[in-house]
Amino acid sequence: MPLYHTIAKGAKNSPNYSLYFKNNCGNVISPMHDIPLYANEDKTVYNMVVEVPRWTNAKMEISLKTPMNPIKQDIKKGKLRFVANCFPHKGYIWNYGALPQTWENPDHIEPSTGCKGDNDPIDVIEIGYRVANRGDVLQVKVLGSIALIDEGETDWKIIAIDVNDPLASKVNDISDVDQYFPGLLRATVEWFKIYKIPDGKPENQFAFNGDAKNGDFATSIIAETHKFWQTLMNQPNGGNSGIACQNITNSNSENVIGKGDAAKLMDDAPDGGDVEEVPDTVDTWHFIHLK
Repeated sequence: MPLYHTIAKGAKNSPNYSLYFKNNCGNVISPMHDIPLYANEDKTVYNMVVEVPRWTNAKMEISLKTPMNPIKQDIKKGKLRFVANCFPHKGYIWNYGALPQTWENPDHIEPSTGCKGDNDPIDVIEIGYRVANRGDVLQVKVLGSIALIDEGETDWKIIAIDVNDPLASKVNDISDVDQYFPGLLRATVEWFKIYKIPDGKPENQFAFNGDAKNGDFATSIIAETHKFWQTLMNQPNGGNSGIACQNITNSNSENVIGKGDAAKLMDDAPDGGDVEEVPDTVDTWHFIHLK
């Protein structure tokens, strides 16, 4: 039996659509604050919250401003946001999500990149064979990381694989990825470099010339962002972060609430909503010429 499941509120393809999380006791939880970062006692396996399944375009993410942090679709210029297809890619080319109980601190200048954090949980891309479902909580092995510099902010992308993937026992570090997934690292850097160009933005830049760092480096970054999250949770109402920090499991947190209060926050979330037509651009291929 899965440890977590999701409850949808609001109409799909509307700004009201929200995917809330419950644990196996039936309690409403925050996927950012209540799901543990580590999935085993040795701290070698991590929980990953899937926001965007592979080959889909809807820009779904853990809502940082909504109490209990359901997954919601990003809104841009008043419309639901969809990521463009840049040839030869269709939507996201891996399962994409976040590591719970992490926070990229915007007041911290990361020495290795020279840029501050982006005020989000750390992103993770899962490269296994299975197309996950939105809201899945996967147990993953960390292989490495790349560092996207997005509008002057460090935006780490952790590269991981589901521990239940048939290749998981063979893929143990970033050096193994090219052997068992040839071309994927190169395609990953290209995807992040160009995916905003159809929206009129310049290509994204990378630290380390776009080279991937190994698993040890990645796990040290994760541990650092976990400490930042612990600091965040000790600040009333998330301090100046703008992040909703309500949770039911962190008893020493300034933001812990009762299980009934958490359930009420979900129950009070709006139903229905103005359904938007999915734009034709979801099926359009953009051919990008890099300078």
